[in-house]
Amino acid sequence: MTAGDSAQSLPRWPAPAEREEIEAKLAALRRMRLVATLLLVAMAALYIATSYAKVYWPWLAYVRAFAEAGVVGACADWFAVVALFRHPLGIPIPHTAIVPRNKARIAGAMGRFVTNNFLTPQVLSRRLANLRIGSWATDWLSRPQNAGRVARVVALAVPEVVRLLPREQLSEFLRESVRRGLHAMPAAPVASHLLGIVWAHGQTQALIDRGLDLLEASLTSNKDAIRRKFEAGSSRWIPRWVDHALADKMFVALMATLNEMRDPAHPWRLELKAAVESLIERLNSDPELMAEVEAVKAEAIATPLFDSQLRALWSEIEQRLPHDAGLYSDRIAAATEAAVTAAAQWLQDKPDVQDRLDRWTRFVIKRTIVPRRTEIGSYVTQVVEAWDATTLVNRMEQQVGRDLQYIRINGTLVGGLVGLAIYVLSGWLLPG
Repeated sequence: MTAGDSAQSLPRWPAPAEREEIEAKLAALRRMRLVATLLLVAMAALYIATSYAKVYWPWLAYVRAFAEAGVVGACADWFAVVALFRHPLGIPIPHTAIVPRNKARIAGAMGRFVTNNFLTPQVLSRRLANLRIGSWATDWLSRPQNAGRVARVVALAVPEVVRLLPREQLSEFLRESVRRGLHAMPAAPVASHLLGIVWAHGQTQALIDRGLDLLEASLTSNKDAIRRKFEAGSSRWIPRWVDHALADKMFVALMATLNEMRDPAHPWRLELKAAVESLIERLNSDPELMAEVEAVKAEAIATPLFDSQLRALWSEIEQRLPHDAGLYSDRIAAATEAAVTAAAQWLQDKPDVQDRLDRWTRFVIKRTIVPRRTEIGSYVTQVVEAWDATTLVNRMEQQVGRDLQYIRINGTLVGGLVGLAIYVLSGWLLPG
């Protein structure tokens, strides 16, 4: 027997609500057992009284016949009911204690019964047809007390989850996931789309204007240094005033060119526009360029610098993870409650989403249960087999014992009536 089997066979202390239900069933069983037993005693007393009565009334014979047959019927049904669960009076009479002796067969029958009558595709389809998980979830989440309950559970769970996070494993998972994602992503088409979006929204043109501003400011602030560099590279036979004049002319021409390039219709910018648009097109259609971009991507991913950058990214994330997330429980609860309320309102406004949720739930339940219905039936069988005989008898008596006492009561009354009928018929058929 495995550890799991041992655990299943151990008695489980029931929850308070379950304990109250069990106690109520046992009390009802004891009451009905007492009623059936008192009825047997009453029949026996009536039979004795009518048998030894000192007076003679003609109708006493009928009462005695009724009482005699009632005692026989009560005893027979008592024997039958007791024989189901134990040996009557502790005597090992053959074919008694039926339930304990056939525990394995009962366990197998219960497993097959569940498998063949509750978990078939036809039964599940009929039952699931009425399942409305979408509307139920909407109604449940719409209640403020339920939203608050979910928020409290999440606020208690999140700090524990954060505390138990395996940081090193998460770091490795992050790096590996990023690598796999980048390897699977076609670099050239993605770059084409991103460049197309940036270009279409004019961000590239704004970036060019910003670059021109920075270049103009840099040239202006370094005008003297540029002049000295120009003079240092000039021939010593050329006069200084000539170098100064040439440097100034060059600077003025350069600044004028930068100013002209601010015009969107400038030839250089038009050439840049055509080149960018051609690049966007080629990134989507040129196999050679796409292969080159993929090679560059693969080389970049394989460099140690890429791995170090990913480690630095995780370090930044880890530093931002709270060491004591319990300090944020109130914020987590408030955010969760707001999210649950918003989700409930969203579901309420989206009947089509509720229908899709219903269909998805039915599909998942059927795909989960139907292929495993034999395993579920086997699990029921194993659980019942793991019970000891006393546990099995007690649980079955809790469920049907009260109704079985009615069999004793009915057997007493029906037996008495049958005995009375036989007595009457005997008097008619065999007079004198």
